[in-house]
Amino acid sequence: MIRKIKVLIVDDSVSVQNILKQILSQDPEIEVIGTAADPYEAVSKIAENLPDVITLDIEMPRMDGLTFLSKLMKQHPIPVVVISSVTGEGSEKGIIALKLGAREIVTKPKLSNKELLEEYGIRITDAIKASALTERVRVRPVKSAENGNKLVNESVRFSPLASSSGQASENVILIGASTGGTEVISRILKNLRNDLPGILIVQHMPGEFTKAFANRLNMESALNVKEAEQGDIIQRGSAYIANGFNHLLLVNENGKFKCKLEMGPLVNRHRPSVDVLFQSASKFTGKNITAVLLTGMGGDGSKGMLELYNNGAMTFAQDEKSSVVFGMPKEAIKLNSVKMIGNPNELINWINSTL
Repeated sequence: MIRKIKVLIVDDSVSVQNILKQILSQDPEIEVIGTAADPYEAVSKIAENLPDVITLDIEMPRMDGLTFLSKLMKQHPIPVVVISSVTGEGSEKGIIALKLGAREIVTKPKLSNKELLEEYGIRITDAIKASALTERVRVRPVKSAENGNKLVNESVRFSPLASSSGQASENVILIGASTGGTEVISRILKNLRNDLPGILIVQHMPGEFTKAFANRLNMESALNVKEAEQGDIIQRGSAYIANGFNHLLLVNENGKFKCKLEMGPLVNRHRPSVDVLFQSASKFTGKNITAVLLTGMGGDGSKGMLELYNNGAMTFAQDEKSSVVFGMPKEAIKLNSVKMIGNPNELINWINSTL
């Protein structure tokens, strides 16, 4: 008999508590063991019955969710899925929550129609299952190897070069990630040269938060980072974050690579989907494409990576030791679609010295 994932819901709204209980109780792998209206009540519930995963609201009375999350990660780092109502400021707080140690972020459920509620059910249950796979302790940064390999230390940021922004990119770097990916992507981008080929990134994340994520990355790195928009010309020294409401595709119009946003059904239970991006790029000359698959649950991106591999593209998968969840890279490796396997520092060094 499979042990169920024990979930504690922390939210001051009784109606949200009830909706989440209703959704999660339908999944045979999940058990809601309790609810709490604020962090103080949550502490009491945790002492009674230790959960595997906590869902956490950000705006709550007595103590806000970010303060509680910070304390929790230091004292008792249980995997957390942040469930947030979204305003402009709220989306920024959601990104801060991920930096503090939350494993996933989703919006609060909307009851506008049955289809949206079913899609939301997929997102929240997957977020909880992915978080349950992560270690209770935060993953430590990968240290530079002592065996002579030239790796980039995480604390050393690459010195900015003369910007090549505005120059259309003839080559493209594609990156796909899910659980644990936000911090890995941050580490990678802040250590990359700013004259590299354009970078397209699919991070599984609700659309309400992807612009805030892009803004944060833009402030952290020497690259120009933005949320992808319809028709954006891929430029050197720039990175484009998939809009969480749409799939992101790579197209070529009049000899220039561009971003294409496409609304469509979930693919591999995701929108945006890494497979959709990778497969859209598989029609182009392989030598122009580099594809990277990072930490995450499931197999999104593995089939697309195989198509790219067969077309001659350079393909890289994050290794198990440095992955928060070794799902997506593992599936690509099983398909024999990966030319290089390594940790983020090895990827940074390879990109900076090769592309």
